[in-house]
Parts: sequence; C-alpha cells; structure tokens
Amino acid sequence: MRAPGPARPEKGRFFRSERAVRVGCTGSESCSCFLAMGPRSRERRAGAVQKTNDSSALSKSSLASRGYVDDAFTSLLVPATARRTPLIHRGYYIRARAVRHCVLAFLKLTSAGPEARRSQILSLGAGSDSLYFHLKASGLLAGAGVWEVDFPVVARRKAERIEETPELCALIGPFQRGRPESTLCFESLDYHILGLDLQQLQQLEEALDAAGLDAAIPTLLLAEAVLTYLQPSSAAALIAWAARRFSNAFFVVYEQMKPQDAFGQVMLQHFQQLNSPLHGLDLFPDVESQRCRFLEAGWPACSAMDMNEFYRCFLPAEERQRMEHLEPFDEFEEWHLKCSHYFILTASKGDTLSQALLLAPLEAFPQVDPASPSGVFPAKVVTNGSQGSNLKRYGHASVLLSPGIVLSAGGFGEQEGRHCRVSKLHLFSRYSHVEWKSSQIYCWGTGLQWDGRLYHTMTRLSDTQVLVLGGRLSPVSPALGAVQLHLRKSGDNSTESINVTVTKVDLEDYTLSCWRHSTTEVSYQNEKYLFVYGGRNVVEPVLSDWHFLHLGTMAWVKIPVKGGAPDPRHSHSACPWQGGALIAGGLGASEKPLKSVVFLRPISCGFLWESIDIQPPITPRYSHTSHVFNGQLLLVGGVWIHSSSVPGVTVINLSTGLSTEYQIDTTSVPWPLMLHNHTSILLPEERQLLLLGDLFQTAITLFCALWEAA
Repeated sequence: MRAPGPARPEKGRFFRSERAVRVGCTGSESCSCFLAMGPRSRERRAGAVQKTNDSSALSKSSLASRGYVDDAFTSLLVPATARRTPLIHRGYYIRARAVRHCVLAFLKLTSAGPEARRSQILSLGAGSDSLYFHLKASGLLAGAGVWEVDFPVVARRKAERIEETPELCALIGPFQRGRPESTLCFESLDYHILGLDLQQLQQLEEALDAAGLDAAIPTLLLAEAVLTYLQPSSAAALIAWAARRFSNAFFVVYEQMKPQDAFGQVMLQHFQQLNSPLHGLDLFPDVESQRCRFLEAGWPACSAMDMNEFYRCFLPAEERQRMEHLEPFDEFEEWHLKCSHYFILTASKGDTLSQALLLAPLEAFPQVDPASPSGVFPAKVVTNGSQGSNLKRYGHASVLLSPGIVLSAGGFGEQEGRHCRVSKLHLFSRYSHVEWKSSQIYCWGTGLQWDGRLYHTMTRLSDTQVLVLGGRLSPVSPALGAVQLHLRKSGDNSTESINVTVTKVDLEDYTLSCWRHSTTEVSYQNEKYLFVYGGRNVVEPVLSDWHFLHLGTMAWVKIPVKGGAPDPRHSHSACPWQGGALIAGGLGASEKPLKSVVFLRPISCGFLWESIDIQPPITPRYSHTSHVFNGQLLLVGGVWIHSSSVPGVTVINLSTGLSTEYQIDTTSVPWPLMLHNHTSILLPEERQLLLLGDLFQTAITLFCALWEAA
C-alpha cells in the first residue's frame, strides 16, 4: 500500500513548459556536478547546466523587476529578459530571503564585538548569482571576501560578462582576469571566481588556497540547489571535506526533499527530463535525516526546516503582507507544496560559530501531525483510458443530478491538445456498480456559451437544471454573473444525445463576484435556501461574507444569524447537515490554513454559529472536500503545511467530536495520486465517494471509488 499523495502543483501545473518551477524548481543554478562521463556526455551536461543557470538568472531578474527583492545586478549579469509567473516569483522570493537571512546573520555575527574578525563566503555552484554585488553595494563586505566556484564554462562566462559591464567593474574596483588554462577566472581584492569540478576535492582545495581562501578564519559555505545534483558519495565527501578543512565555519544548504510523496515523485520526474536528475533524496528524504547527515559528517551543530516554516517564522508579518500583495495570485496549493519540498539548513562548527544557530525563529511553528491511521479507504479506477483521457482538470465543479448521473463543468485542463480553461462539459453515467462512462456534452444554440470558469460552485435545482455561482476567468477577472445550465436530450435517451443551454440568472440587489467560496443548501421555516459563504475576490484576499439565496424565487434574503462569526476563509469545504451547514478548514487571513469546524445550526429565529470541539485536533487544511455520512463528517484530501505527512481522509464523529485518520490505499490506481482542487460526489446507497479531477495522472486514474472504512 502506498501512502496517500498530496495535492498537486497548479496553474499550468505541469501543463506547460514552466512546470519545472511549478514543482518547486526554482532554478538549479549551474550545479557544478560533473559526473564520470565521456567528452560528448560532458558537453551535453555542460549545455544543460548552462541552460538551467540562464533560466534561473532570468527568473531572478524578473523577480527583482516586480519588486519582490532589491537586486539591480542580476539583469546586468544576464541582460536578457523574461516575464515569469507569480508562482515562480514566490518560489525564488522565499529562496532569496532564506539565503539572505543566513548570509546577513553570518556577517553580523563575525563583525560583532570590539574585535571584528575577517570572514569569507565560499559559494559552491554560484552560477550567475549576484550575492557579491549586493553585499558590496550595501557596504556589508568590510573585512570579508567572496569566493565562487562553478562549472568552468559558467565561471568564465560570468567573468567575461563582468568585464564587459562598466557598472559591475566600477563596484568591484581593480581586478584581473585569469589565464585561459587557469582555474582562477576572475580575481579582485575581495572577489574571486573559480571554474572547478566539485568532485575533485584535492584540486578544489589547492585552487582555493592559491586564490587566497584562508581555512582558519570564519567561513560561510553556501550551496544553493547544488548537493542534490552530485552523486551521494561525492556530496558526502564534499560535506566531510568542508568539516575537516575549515575550523570555524557555517555550511548553508538550500535544496529539495520529500521524494516519496506524489508531489515529490513529479518533481523527480521533471528534473530527470531536464537532464539534471536529483540524487540522494531517497537517502536523506526529510529535514531530520539532513540534520543527521551533517552531524555525522563532523558538523557539531545543525538546524533545518522547510520553507513553509521559514516563511511563517522568520519573515515579519508586514513583509509577508507586502509580498502577498505584489501581484494577483491564486495558486496557494502549489506555493505551499513547493515550500514543503524545499528546506534551508545551517550546520556549524568552531568555538564561536557552533553555538550560534542562524535559524533562530521569530515565533514557533507548531507541528500538528495527524493521529496514526486507523485503517484504509480502498481506491479503484472506474473509467477506462479512452473515456478518461479528457478529464484532467482542477478548479472545476461537479454535481449529482440523479442517481448514477454526474455533471462536471469548468476548471483548467486539457482540451483539444491545449491547456486552457475547459469550455466543454462532461457527463458521467454509471453502467455498473463501480464503473462509470464519461461523455462530452456541448452547448446548444448560438446564445450564451459556457465560459469555462474556475473555482465556482454548482447546485442541483432539478434532474436537468443546475445553478452556477461565482468563479473566475483569471485572478483579476471574475466570471460575469450567475448562470443556469439546462440539460436537454436531442434524440434518443442515451447520454451522448444530451446537450446544454446556458442562460443568465438575474440575481437582484447583489452580484456575486467571488471564487473559492462554498454554497450549501439549508432549510429555514420549511423553505430551501442556498447558503453562500466565504471565498475571495479581486479586492479582498479572503472574505467573511455570507448570503442566503431563496431557491424558489432566486432572490437574496436576509436571515438572522447569531453567535460569533467564524474566521474569514476561502478554499474551505461545506456540506449540509440537519438543515444547516458544516464549514471545515480553509485558507484564512495571511494565507494561513485553518483547522476549525463550525456548524451553522438552524434555530427558531434563523441560524446560530456553533464551534465543534474535535479531539484529537485535526491538522489545519484547505482545498479538500467534505461529506456527512451516517453522522460522520469526512474530510477528503487537501493541502496542509503543519505536518510532513500528506492528507488522506479524516473522519469526525459529529456526536462525540472524536476524529480518526485513514489512509487512501492507492495500490489499485496509477501513482502518483494527488488530491486537492478535486471534487467528490457522495453515493450513500453504494457507500462510495466518486472522486473527480486529478491533474497529474493518466486519464484512467481520475475516477476512484472510495468505500467507507469499516
């Protein structure tokens, strides 16, 4: 049985060529990892290394141009331009902030006290990084120097670019270029660039000695996305060499981890396709194993954390708020998953440095691990490959029209060989106990067409009518108004003969322009209402609003609601229960996952908010789905950041508040299985959940029959 997979990376989300960064690939820099290979293989490898370095530099330049970081030098080192997506920007931003934190803490530590000490920075696999120029321009290199080591072609190209750029030369001061046959490509009083193979440690040591690196003074060794590109034995030798060579040093590492889960598997596949395979992740899959790796290699002190923890604990709230408002953004799942698969580590040694941990947080980051699984929910593919081939999507909505008939519409996915908002609708019909057939249905007539919106909701009005509320076309373009979908048969009674007409719904007094909200059917005074709650819009990153829509008249009505209102949220789950609505989890203010479960309970004069006490407390999550079955609330999938595991199914007894965890048995479905931004349909008579929408699987994996745990 494989462990449950997490949710997947989003937008473009492995659909387009930028999927590298969407799996957390924030650019591998040049890596300097020369494997044992022949001349032609080495040339191909060098080309791949140079390509990743150039791509990374362009991303950093784009990052600075959008105001994420203050960096006027990357664009001088790599003058070409590229416009990256907000998700890529965020990945590079957190990387830059983590590395900057460690570097500045080191320089502050070594310059403190009445006798400031000389210090030095050794950057391994530096590529086109602008660290030296930033420190120099900021006046932070007094008494310190920077040595960079990288693939010879990368190092020489960088040296040439510096020599050709007057602004960079003026900042450096007097310098000289190395001879063509020399490993020293560039040298000034406080800046040295060397072209070397990091696997040749004797040559590396001799070249650094010749370039003036002093192993006796405080040294910061920096490896950004480098060690994982070396074979494990070579990486281990480099770590141990540094521990022996430097008596007073920090070693800072930023790279990937967690290869076993679904996101990690896709990440590994991506780098393999780039001809830059990741090595050693199976040996050191998490922060604890990485810590032990350095402790056992001769580093007396070590601390490490993933980037979600760094972001929450090391960046002030005002800085996080500034970054979060720089660009329209709606890819929270991919952002959090990327951060959970990268870590920052500092190892230290020496009389003074081994006691000074650079990673001292501003606040604690609570670990909220779920209880040990009490069982499994089996999963099974229920459509064949040809039927499922057009079903890859996320951000869609699905609704049960009648027993054995499900409509799914919207989202972003594959359509006619393109990756786009899906304009075609799909109807799923059951033709056996656990097998379903998928068919496309088309909009009929020349009138209003389906707009392919994302993050909307769909509510069944009848066997042939569906109400669609909210959604967006892009993070800055909400979908225009509410619509009704009318299904009609054009010929025989087969599902292939069904088509759809789209009509606009005029909702008086209020235009719903939000997305990632929820709609739940509730009852008040024997009338049915749609309870619309939460979400986000173009102006507000998270909403606390709620509204009641009378389903008979399609009019908004005011119904009294008592009790303390829950925290604002979006990407939560909502489901009906006892005439009211259960709201679970979600993403709250400051993009923080929530763990609360609240009940909008019907009372004689309206509704009352009640909080449900759950023991043991559940892990905060969002982008999941939920259902009530036999008095139990099922939370399916989602994304969380406070645990190193991945969500399966949480079952909450609504009478006692007792929570129980279950894994999803994926042995019968192709791996990796990811569950976020999916939809699920409860089939109570069959005791099944039908799961729709898994973006990174082959088509046959998009449907799973999930039986209730015994």
